[in-house]
Amino acid sequence: MKFTACGDAIIQRRIYEGYEGFDDIRDYIMKGDARIFNFESTLNYEGECFASQFSGGTYVRTNPEMFGDCLKYGFNMTSFNNNHAMDFSYEGLLKTKDYIDEYDIPQCGVGRNLGEASAPCYLDTKSGRVALISVNSTFNPAMMAGEQSRRVIGRPGINGLRFNQTIYVTKEQFDAVKNLGDSIGINVYNDIIRKEGYLKPLAEGTYEMDNLVFKVGEETKIVTECNKEDLERIKKSIYEAKLQADYIIITLHSHEISGTEKETPADFIEEFAHFCIDNGANAVVGHGPHLLRPIEIYKKRPIFYSIGDFILQLYNIDFAPEDFFKKQGLNSDDTVHDLLRLRSADFTRGLMIDKKMNETVIPYWETDENGDLTYLELLPVELSMNGLKSHEGLPYIASDLSFIDRLDKISRPYGTEVKMQGNVAVCKW
Repeated sequence: MKFTACGDAIIQRRIYEGYEGFDDIRDYIMKGDARIFNFESTLNYEGECFASQFSGGTYVRTNPEMFGDCLKYGFNMTSFNNNHAMDFSYEGLLKTKDYIDEYDIPQCGVGRNLGEASAPCYLDTKSGRVALISVNSTFNPAMMAGEQSRRVIGRPGINGLRFNQTIYVTKEQFDAVKNLGDSIGINVYNDIIRKEGYLKPLAEGTYEMDNLVFKVGEETKIVTECNKEDLERIKKSIYEAKLQADYIIITLHSHEISGTEKETPADFIEEFAHFCIDNGANAVVGHGPHLLRPIEIYKKRPIFYSIGDFILQLYNIDFAPEDFFKKQGLNSDDTVHDLLRLRSADFTRGLMIDKKMNETVIPYWETDENGDLTYLELLPVELSMNGLKSHEGLPYIASDLSFIDRLDKISRPYGTEVKMQGNVAVCKW
């Protein structure tokens, strides 16, 4: 079986398939039997949906025909389970799902209830049947889909992966945090309702300050762990997919980090990726942080902790909600040009001008009859940052390949070597 996958397509305008470089990208994607991407926008026409009080950053929205433009690259499986899925509230989420369904492409990760959002979608190919399960760890709590009860319908939303965070500190640091919290009374209300039985008692040796949990440890560090309830739900989805499919692919949209670099995934992300493969997944494809993260081959199955962006068009929004303008001290009497210029410090900061955020890869991999990895290569890709506006943010085969050395360096601790061979980077493990 052969696979190709791309990261986030943050598309805001029409793409003309004849641009120079389009054919090269499409032909490479078409090497896969299954060809997957994450659609990081919402689909609705002007005036069709109101905006949420929150967004994934920029409020992203485009007309439904732009999704069709993405499919011209050859994709045949998708999800829009990401932190922008509810930029235009529940109506915008459901409109996006319905518009994608009109293109008759398998999609997953978003649904009218949690059961639908967590269900796999399937693709039949000449080489076998593929299941896709889409998960998201970076989201406002209101985005999480809800279960149906016997008498109440479920809540629309995403298939979310929550996580728990614990801050381990020394005994001296713990005492200092506790003294500070107690002196300002930050936990007074929670202490009252905990005595009333509405909150669980704190574990021995634990202190909470607002939403932060502190424990005494041998060293100072932050530890994140997957929510066990969510893991069990995803495990059940993988189990269901085993009956229906020959190969199971998990996608994870996540921004969370460990340490001080965006390239380093949080502890719970590694825990989640290993958990999925331990339970039968054939690959885990990550995206979300807008840059490349390490590649790991775990039990003969690939984990791409992030493959970056595929299309990046944050400067092409047509209009924005009043909330977005007010966040920059403006109002909708101002122009979108004013809004984005102010937000980007006169276009000197942000994703669109950071070269590292515009360097990506398209992985192509092959598996044997057991679903184990036999070959993995990467096509180096860069997103246009200069020149014509019609080219801005579109993918091209990369001319500057120095970032492959960076990918090799961050993947080495995971046991993966990434080296250029001709016009592709070949992975060894």
